[in-house]
Amino acid sequence: MAPRRLFGTDGIRGEANAFPMTPETALRVGMAVAAHFGKQGRVLVGKDTRLSGYLLESALASGLCAMGNDVLFVGPIPTPGIAYLTRSMRANAGVVISASHNAFADNGIKLFAADGHKLPDAVESQLEDLMDDGVLDPRRARGADIGRAWRIDDAAGRYITHLKQAFPAQADLLGMKIVVDCAHGAAYKIAPTVLEELGAEVTALGVDPDGININDGVGAMHPGALQQRVREVGADLGIALDGDADRAVFVDERGEIVDGDAILAMCARDMHQRDELRGGAIVATVMSNLGLERSLAEVGIGLERTPVGDRYVVEAMRGGGYNLGGEQSGHLVFIDHSTTGDGMVAALQVLTIMRRTGSPLSRLARVMTAVPQILRSVAVARREPIDGLPGLSRTIRQIEAELRGVGRILVRYSGTEPKIRVMVECEDEGAAQRYVDRVADAALGELGAPAPAASAG
Repeated sequence: MAPRRLFGTDGIRGEANAFPMTPETALRVGMAVAAHFGKQGRVLVGKDTRLSGYLLESALASGLCAMGNDVLFVGPIPTPGIAYLTRSMRANAGVVISASHNAFADNGIKLFAADGHKLPDAVESQLEDLMDDGVLDPRRARGADIGRAWRIDDAAGRYITHLKQAFPAQADLLGMKIVVDCAHGAAYKIAPTVLEELGAEVTALGVDPDGININDGVGAMHPGALQQRVREVGADLGIALDGDADRAVFVDERGEIVDGDAILAMCARDMHQRDELRGGAIVATVMSNLGLERSLAEVGIGLERTPVGDRYVVEAMRGGGYNLGGEQSGHLVFIDHSTTGDGMVAALQVLTIMRRTGSPLSRLARVMTAVPQILRSVAVARREPIDGLPGLSRTIRQIEAELRGVGRILVRYSGTEPKIRVMVECEDEGAAQRYVDRVADAALGELGAPAPAASAG
C-alpha cells in the first residue's frame, strides 16, 4: 500500500483555507466518498463550532451532490454523535468537520463508514487515489441524478437519547454536583442536557461558542478552570471535553486530574469483577503508562498495545473481541455503547461506578499508581525514517539498554504535526528527563529545527 499523502492518524487536518484544508480538498473528499461508498446514497455531514466549518461544509456537500449523493446536514454535533447517527440512520457514510483539540484556526475532516467505524488506512489510500485530478470527472452525476441536501433538525435529540442509554435505566444522578467544560465545542448543548436530564446539578463551562473560541483556554487541553470550579462549588466530579467531544479528562472531588489511563484501570477492574470484560484484556496505545499495565496484571487482566490513535485501538478491539480500550489522552472506547471514542459515554460509565459503589473518584482511581512519565514534542525541519538516522537510533538503543526491565522509551512522529514525540518512563523522574533531552538533541542534530517564520514587513 502506498503511503497516504493527506490522511494522518485521525483524518485530514491543517490550517483552515490553506493546503490541505482548502475548499478544493473538501470538494474532492466529497466526490471520493460518494464514489467509494456508492452513488445514489446518503451521507451525513456534521461539524464542531469553528468558523471555517461553514466553508468546508458547503464544499463537501458540493462534492457529494456532484457525484449523485444526498447530503444530510446535522450541524454542530460531537464526532461520536456522527458515528452513531450514520449507523442508526442507515447512511452510506458520515463526515465530521473538526480539528478536535486544535486551535480554532485549524480544521479537519474525519470519515466514518456505514457501520459507524473509522476507515482503515487502506480505504483512506483508495480515497486519495480517487481525489487525483480528473479521476472522477467522467463519473459526475447529470440532470436529475445530481444529489440534494437538507438539514436534520432533531439530530442532537437523537444523540442525547442514545447517550442516556449508556447509563443504567434504574439509576439517576440526583444529589450529585457535576461541572462540565465543553470547550466551546460541539457538545456545548448536548453534554449539560444529558447530565441535567439524569438529575444532576450541573455547572457548565465553555458553552458560549463564537466560532473562534473553541479550545481557547478551556476543555480537555486546558482543565485549570474546571479544577478551580470543582473546588469552588464542591462538585462530585468534573468533566472536560475537547472540541469535538470524543475525549474526556476527569477531575475528582478534590480538583485533581484523573487521566485516561486511570479511568481505564478503574473501569477494566470493575467490568472484570462483574464478569463484563470480554477477551480477558483491554486495548491501549504505546503511550499508556506502565502503571496501567501493572494495575491490570494485579487482577489477571491483559493489555494489548497499539500505535497512537483511537481508530487503531478500535481496530484491535474488534479484531480481538475486546470491549474496552482507549488512550491516556482521554479517548475512551466502550464498544458496547459506541463505535469510537466518546467523552460523554466515558463520563456516564465513570458516574455509573461512582453511583453503584458510593465511592468518590479519588478513591476509585487509586487502583493505579502512575510511573513517572516525561513527554516532549520537538518541532523538526523534515521527517525521515527513524531507523535510518544513525545518531538517533544509536541514542535510543543506548537508553533502551539502560532502561531494560525498569522503564520504557518511545520515539515516534506526530500524525498531525511536523514534530517528533519522545516519551520516557522510569521510577527516577530526573533520569527520565535527561533521557528525553538526549533523544531530543539527537533528533534535532539529524533532522534540524524548522526555519523561523518570516516576519511581516
